[in-house]
Amino acid sequence: MFRRNSRDFQTVLLVIDGTTLKIGTLVDAAEALLSQWPDDDGEDYVVAVKKCLDAITGQASPHEARLALIRAAVEGGMRVISLAHDAGSVLNHEQTAA
Repeated sequence: MFRRNSRDFQTVLLVIDGTTLKIGTLVDAAEALLSQWPDDDGEDYVVAVKKCLDAITGQASPHEARLALIRAAVEGGMRVISLAHDAGSVLNHEQTAA
């Protein structure tokens, strides 16, 4: 199985039910989605799970997985904290689409 290292994934913080989770790797993202997500029936959630697993096996990029994770968090009403420029564009897009 092909696995990318943690440098390929830009850290993002998610606030889930008042708890801040530091997501620094693809595995962290997949674990958060599969074991700590409060609502697992959203469309963006399902896409994020698939993208994270695909990225872990090398079938998608870490960047794609990260963006999918952020979209799922926005869909779930979570707070997303990131210093990366791409997170802001995703959040702005989601807010203007609503």
